[in-house]
Amino acid sequence: MKATIRRALQLALSTVGLAASAQEVTLKVHHFWPPGAMPPTKILQPWCDKIAADSANKLKCQIYPAMQLGGTPPQLIDQAKDGVVDIVFTLPGYTAGRYPVMEVFELPFMSRSAEATSKAVWEYYEKYGKKEFAAVHPLMFAVHDNGYLHTRDKQVKTIADLKGLKFRAPTRMTNKLLASLGATPVAMPLPQVPEAVSKGVIDGFLLPWEVIPSVKLHEMVKFDTETDPAKPALYTAVFILAMNNAKYDSLPAELKAVIDRNSGATLAATAGKIWDESQAPGRKAAHEHSNTFYTIPGTELDAWIKQSAPLYDEWVSEMDKRGLPGKQMLGDARAAIAKYQK
Repeated sequence: MKATIRRALQLALSTVGLAASAQEVTLKVHHFWPPGAMPPTKILQPWCDKIAADSANKLKCQIYPAMQLGGTPPQLIDQAKDGVVDIVFTLPGYTAGRYPVMEVFELPFMSRSAEATSKAVWEYYEKYGKKEFAAVHPLMFAVHDNGYLHTRDKQVKTIADLKGLKFRAPTRMTNKLLASLGATPVAMPLPQVPEAVSKGVIDGFLLPWEVIPSVKLHEMVKFDTETDPAKPALYTAVFILAMNNAKYDSLPAELKAVIDRNSGATLAATAGKIWDESQAPGRKAAHEHSNTFYTIPGTELDAWIKQSAPLYDEWVSEMDKRGLPGKQMLGDARAAIAKYQK
C-alpha cells in the first residue's frame, strides 16, 4: 500500500513539473540588423527583458540577428505569418505595395519626431490597419528618427543636385519621393547598402542617423545633408514588431496578458522616443569621421515639398480605388501626428 501511495505521489509531482515546464515559452525572434545596432539593443532586448521579468521568466526570447535563420529582409513578415519564427522586427515597406494603408506615414514631409509619429501610427493602425495586418499579431508600430541624405562624392544642397544620382531608399514611398525630385531610386534593404556604396552601385542613400554607425556607412560617404529642423522630416519609415498569430493564440491567458501589457500604444511611444534620442550618437560618428555637413534651408525645402506634393493625391487615389476613404485617412494621419506633437 505504501509503495502504491509513493508511486502515485511521484506521478503527481512529475505531472506538476511537466505542467510548470509547459508554461515556459521561448519565443524565436528574427531581425535583419547587426547585433549591436540600436533597434535590437535599445528597443527589442529591453522588451524581451520586460516580458521575462513580468512573466517570472515563463516568457523568454531567443533573438537571431542579421537574418541568421535564413531568408532576406523582405521575407521576414512572411516568416512571422507562416510560423517559421515567432516574432519579427522589420519594415512592412520592404514588401513594396503589400501594406499600402500604413504607407501614409512614409509619405514625404509628414513626421517631425519619431515619438509623436509612432503614437500616431498605432492610433491609426487601430482605426484603419487591422484588416491589412490580420495575418500577424502586431505588437508595435513605430517610425525612426528623421531621415536624411548621405552621399559619396557630391553634396546635395538643391533639387538640381539630385538629378542623375542613384539613391538607395527603403520603401515604395521613399522611392517615389526620390523619383519626384529627379534622382534615380534604387530599392534595397539595409544589409545590402554598404556593399552597394563601396562598389559605386549607388551614389548615396536615405537613412536616419541611428543606424549608420552599426553598418559603418559614415565611413563610406563624405557628405551628409540634413534638413531645416523647422520643417517636417524629408521622410521616415514604419517598423513593425509582429508575432505569429497561432503562437500568440497558443499562450495561456496569463502569458497573453504579459504580452498585451507590454505591447501596443505604450511600446510604440517608447520606441519612438528611443529613436529620437538616438540621433545625436549616430550623428557624432559622422562628425568624428570629418564628414561634410549641410542643412537644406526652409526656403529650398519648400520647393521639395511642392514638387513631391502629387504623391499625396496619388496615395489618396489608391485608397479610393480600394474602396477606402483616402482623403479622410490622410487627414486622420496628419491630425494624429499634430495631436501627439503638442
